[in-house]
Amino acid sequence: MSLAELSPDVAPGRWQALADRVLAGGAVDRDEARTILESPDAELLDVLAAAYRIRHRHFGATVQLFFLMNAKSGLCPEDCGYCSQSKVSEAEIPRYNLLSAPKLMDAARLAAERQSKTFCIVISARGPSQREIDFVCEVTPRIKRESGLNVCACLGLLSPDQARQLAAAGVDKVNHNLNTSERYYGEVCTTHTYADRVATLAACRAAGLQLCSGGIMGMGERHDDLIDLAFELRSLGVESIPLNFLNAIDGTPLEGVARLTPRDCLRGLAMMRLVNPAAEIRIAGGREIHLRSLQPLGLYAANSIFVGDYLTTKGQLPEADYRMIEDLGFTITRGAEAAEPMPAVT
Repeated sequence: MSLAELSPDVAPGRWQALADRVLAGGAVDRDEARTILESPDAELLDVLAAAYRIRHRHFGATVQLFFLMNAKSGLCPEDCGYCSQSKVSEAEIPRYNLLSAPKLMDAARLAAERQSKTFCIVISARGPSQREIDFVCEVTPRIKRESGLNVCACLGLLSPDQARQLAAAGVDKVNHNLNTSERYYGEVCTTHTYADRVATLAACRAAGLQLCSGGIMGMGERHDDLIDLAFELRSLGVESIPLNFLNAIDGTPLEGVARLTPRDCLRGLAMMRLVNPAAEIRIAGGREIHLRSLQPLGLYAANSIFVGDYLTTKGQLPEADYRMIEDLGFTITRGAEAAEPMPAVT
């Protein structure tokens, strides 16, 4: 009998049975992933309890903090409908070219003060110029040496040679989100393809870089699109999965879209955890807007958050994050990243 066929009267048992199977090395299938996303509100705490057992197996009661630095803002030639920095966006945001090394080092020091584990260098672009690659390669060793932080680079589409340069400079991982399913991708971006993004992840993996790739809930996708994303990330063995919740910024093509409840977000996080049990799962952009008072419950499935602001929008005050983590009985970790990539599952 499948999970979906079990009576709701045995809800706690069915979710714990699913967690038992995952903890024993089994894998969630697509029908089970859909059942998680479609589970009733009355079973939400049972779903989260199952997700937490898996999260605790791999990460204990720890939380990792990530710090974003928008090193180049706006000026992007792509037409991603969710992004305030795209060429089709009319959002009122700061627009500037590449920051100086001293400004980036100041940001890295602030990240370390905020107990971050990873410093994320982001530029808005289809892909980096050689000057931008050289800049990231030059500043990365200094950031790691002076702050002790891991470095994640989010630079757009990358060639195999660019990926190798980043790896040689000491970049730990590259963020390049798939964002949604291959089926739905053309609805949110037309200037590059889903396959282009997969190719960037493949180039980074071949260069020995860890992968950070996730998605965005709430762009009008179906449950099957979020499930496709979760399984694609599992097949790629992605180490780090940020799950964003659409911040429908005024001036972007997705302005005004608001289709998520806090419970939807929690079910999405739980599904991502059960499909990708050993991945670092991050509650990313939009958590303050969509999870609202239920933010703490998200950390029963996820094990990391961004601390501070996002690329062009404000985040929750760091002190509120520290208090939330402490109230949960969790602790902030700045330990070393796993040395080996996650095993891909087909």
